[in-house]
Amino acid sequence: MTEPNRRAAILMADDDPEDCELTRKALSAAAAEFDFQTVGNGEELLSYLRRRDTSPGARRPDLILLDLNMPVMDGRQALAEIKNDDDLRRIPIIVLTTSDADADVVRSYQLGANSYLTKPGTFQDLVRMIRQVEQYWFELVQLPAR
Repeated sequence: MTEPNRRAAILMADDDPEDCELTRKALSAAAAEFDFQTVGNGEELLSYLRRRDTSPGARRPDLILLDLNMPVMDGRQALAEIKNDDDLRRIPIIVLTTSDADADVVRSYQLGANSYLTKPGTFQDLVRMIRQVEQYWFELVQLPAR
């Protein structure tokens, strides 16, 4: 659960601007209030997390939504690096990707993913998924204090 009176922060790493915007709209449609930021690849994700990014409002996310297939550094590489970093490994990571290949699911969990979700085919299904993610990660789960 997040601290009272503090909006949770979600960071989405996805190279598809349309998927990022759809997710932003789904958060709004689900009446979920989050600080929502996006990055376009694994290298940008790590830069953001390690504070090399100087974007206004950048803060440590409470949850990462991670696509697997991105240029420069893909999600698998970024996931492995995050989960091997003592300072970053506690951030929950949901792999959110189009792949439903068993090999991707298995590999993601081996690398330390906290959940694996396949991107839904419709906007309404995405809104439903976002509501469930919000309920689980921000209402039910107890996360370690910062």
